[in-house]
Amino acid sequence: MSGILSKPAAGTAEKCGRVAVLMGGDSAEREVSLNSGNAVYQALLEAGVDAIPVDLQARAFHQLAQLEVDRVFNLLHGRGGEDGTIRAVLDLLGLPSTGSCVVALALTMDKVLTKKVIRCSGIPTPDFMELHREADCERLLADFGLPVFVKPVLEGSSIGMTPVYAADDLFPAWKKACRYGAVFAERFIDGGEYTAAFIGDQVLPLIKLDTPREFYDYEAKYLADDTIYTCPSGLDDDKVNEINDLVRRTISATRVSDWGRVDLMLDAQQQPWVIEVNTVPGMTDHSLVPMAGRAAGLEMPDLVLKILEATLTGEGADV
Repeated sequence: MSGILSKPAAGTAEKCGRVAVLMGGDSAEREVSLNSGNAVYQALLEAGVDAIPVDLQARAFHQLAQLEVDRVFNLLHGRGGEDGTIRAVLDLLGLPSTGSCVVALALTMDKVLTKKVIRCSGIPTPDFMELHREADCERLLADFGLPVFVKPVLEGSSIGMTPVYAADDLFPAWKKACRYGAVFAERFIDGGEYTAAFIGDQVLPLIKLDTPREFYDYEAKYLADDTIYTCPSGLDDDKVNEINDLVRRTISATRVSDWGRVDLMLDAQQQPWVIEVNTVPGMTDHSLVPMAGRAAGLEMPDLVLKILEATLTGEGADV
């Protein structure tokens, strides 16, 4: 079973010095990032941290060099913030930052590359096919079959993602996803949706997600009030332990660290499938990491301080 998280060590807030909370950016997830960043900023203030909010506009990296801070809490979602770019700049500037190393960030931002890596490690993930051109859609129908989820390779928050059940819907779904760059199709898993947040080497209580919508899309994630979250998940101990072991193997295979989230599906035969890894998860009032944190015994101020604590000990440093 997932255990209770220990509280941050005494004096952590003072040891952190001045902390910049990076948010905003120019990715498709800008609005979510602003909401996450402001929630974390307020929680850090409540925890006694000297924090400042920084809306990093249009990858204006010169802003970072001008910051008079001791460390950074990165809440930039999506490209530019979650793909290793910002982490590389912060490393160059010598500014400790929350989150995984550059290598892990670059890997997990790419959903297809992530699936290839975890599959090589024997971790179950749904079959997939890259869709580079219109002819690939025809090939998918002939060789792969439906239903599938069509997804952008480099976006989060379910942006540009469409479930496809009928042949006539495949090409429009591909065109929609193409607005965000490279595209792939993933075998549809008919079953329950779960997510496992982690801090350091501890997996937090598993969350089951239920929505009356077609799937757990952007609306269900951030706006809807009818999404049902069950935490702890209601699964028996043996299944939770099996999933937690899979999560730890995924963390190890992708080299992610500090904190994050692994999303999974559980099919009708109760087989878990890893869908993706999130290295800068949402921290809004609808978000899953704060929910799992509360179930593990930490309210938001202690939770964000616990994440920030790793920047003091060298955990998550680049390798």
